[in-house]
Amino acid sequence: MKNTLAERLATFLAAYQPFSEIPFEELVSVAATLQIRTLEKNQILFKVDDPLHPFFYIVASGAINLSVVADAEETLLNRCETGEILGLRPFFAKNNYMMTAKAREESIVYGIPIDTFRPLLLTNSQVLDFLLQSFASTAPRNSLSTMGKSGLVNDTVRGPEGSTELQYFQSLSYDKKPLFVKASDTVQVVAQQMTDNLKQSAVILHNNMLLGVVTEHDLSSKIATGRLPLTAACQLIASKNYVFVPENTSLAEAQLSIIRHNAPLLLVSADGTETTAITGVIHLSDLISAQANNPGLLIKEIKKALSVSELKDLREKMTDFIQLAIEKKVPLSHVCAITGEVNMALIKRCIDLAVLDYGSPPCRFAFLSTGSQGRKEQLLKTDQDHFLVYEDVAIDRVTAVREYFLRLSKRTTQFLSDIGYSECPNKHMANNLNWCKSFSDWIQQYSDWTSKPGLKNQENPGIFFDFELAAGEAKIEESLWEHVMSVVPKNKKFLAYLANEAIKRPPALGFFSKFNLEEDGEYKDLFDIKNRAILTYVEIARVIALSREIKGSTNTYSRFKQLAMLEPKHADVYQVASEAFLMLLKIRTNEGYKSGSDAAYIATDELSKSDRERLKSAILPLKELEEIVKSKFQLTFFS
Repeated sequence: MKNTLAERLATFLAAYQPFSEIPFEELVSVAATLQIRTLEKNQILFKVDDPLHPFFYIVASGAINLSVVADAEETLLNRCETGEILGLRPFFAKNNYMMTAKAREESIVYGIPIDTFRPLLLTNSQVLDFLLQSFASTAPRNSLSTMGKSGLVNDTVRGPEGSTELQYFQSLSYDKKPLFVKASDTVQVVAQQMTDNLKQSAVILHNNMLLGVVTEHDLSSKIATGRLPLTAACQLIASKNYVFVPENTSLAEAQLSIIRHNAPLLLVSADGTETTAITGVIHLSDLISAQANNPGLLIKEIKKALSVSELKDLREKMTDFIQLAIEKKVPLSHVCAITGEVNMALIKRCIDLAVLDYGSPPCRFAFLSTGSQGRKEQLLKTDQDHFLVYEDVAIDRVTAVREYFLRLSKRTTQFLSDIGYSECPNKHMANNLNWCKSFSDWIQQYSDWTSKPGLKNQENPGIFFDFELAAGEAKIEESLWEHVMSVVPKNKKFLAYLANEAIKRPPALGFFSKFNLEEDGEYKDLFDIKNRAILTYVEIARVIALSREIKGSTNTYSRFKQLAMLEPKHADVYQVASEAFLMLLKIRTNEGYKSGSDAAYIATDELSKSDRERLKSAILPLKELEEIVKSKFQLTFFS
């Protein structure tokens, strides 16, 4: 006979993550074992310091508040509503609950047995990833090894929108200098050494043989409870619940090892076995800390940030991610794509905060990023480039609408500046009346640029052809692109103008392939990697992509990749150019983090010999690209 109740419960679970990732037949088996609990308003499901339940929970109806009490004041961390999960601590930690779950109203929750659910994680990495990120997002920061007592993660228990693919690239920061102690050392001595060295554990060795590991949990559960005295030998309280992993273990692999073996920590060795020396310890808190810096979670935190100071802290977290990703050789195209999404989320949240100050917009609009932000190539804190388009309104509303969006743009620009994005020196920002106007005015602007290129005193409008929506109406962005693609590809004179601007930049290399350095001024004897190399690639990719009617991505790397498919004759040149461009970005980014600047100018004599050779190799394809440009466009218009 079918268990119709279990099937109904499984149908409910299947509508929500992570259960939607599990085959329905397996969900029915889980549903047959779950516990149904009805809670009255203000009834507590579990509270701080309660022993862990054998269940985790999903809200079936109503709402559950998660809170902590500090200095006699209750602080609400989160509210879990229908379909959201809570109470994941028993999965990932051994100590008691660290927050209180209390019904906000009459509620029903389903308790899902952890022993029943755990085996499903071993065959489904997406479910595992969701649960660990959910746990990370609701864990108090002061439970993390590296965060310190700085408040609480402001996040929900929902999973991030981003892909989990990155976690198979993302490496872990962990304790690479384990504390080693002797078996004869007393618990008191070991505890003091752990405190003095800020360690969460101590590895017990005897004649280079591993006897066990003492953890903070062992101290609290076996000593603080009075089961053994402080004078006991540490070996008596040591745990043997650990797993060996190799030194290059990724975040996802570490997660899976902890779940598969129900182990509180991982021991790191060169080959992942106990036959080689222990070189590190990975604690659960290291995984949670890594998750807290995961871009998917960063975007979620950004969306819920309530102040510019919070956004500034989150921007710093992204900086940490970029540095780690580059060090661990994550493909730079991948890093650029993810960083671009985080940058866009920061811009959008700044706009949201500005709207809170000035009220709802009077009409639909689009806030568009340009320059490196629009191309998703902004790995450093470079300057802002953006413009705003608002829909056409009745003549009697024009002045009020324009004034609103100028105020909004000024506040947004200030917020972005406070986060760390300096204002554009050329004033290519939406707080400039020239770059904050109606859709019709923008159509006229693009028509003017394309019909009258190269006018005296007219600056190169190229970056305004690299735009991407940061906030607002996607239809406005789409309509603007439709206009651009209707007037640019067939306008040979304008394309020739863009092409001429691209190849007339000062050359990067001189005779004997020596770097052309700045001869005077503030940057004397430095190499202008931005203008002499990076932007030449950007502008060549842009003009050829526009001529081929490529839209959908303004990223330079992606443009070259698409051109390689469209033009087999030049495919090899475009492929090499795409990789060379990424190499230039990588060199600039590394130098920027070393110097704490935007690294537009770099000291080539301070580069390693291999980096100097890489820099030269990344510049050399420009010569072939320039020949392609000369053959494609009638540069005699502007000779």
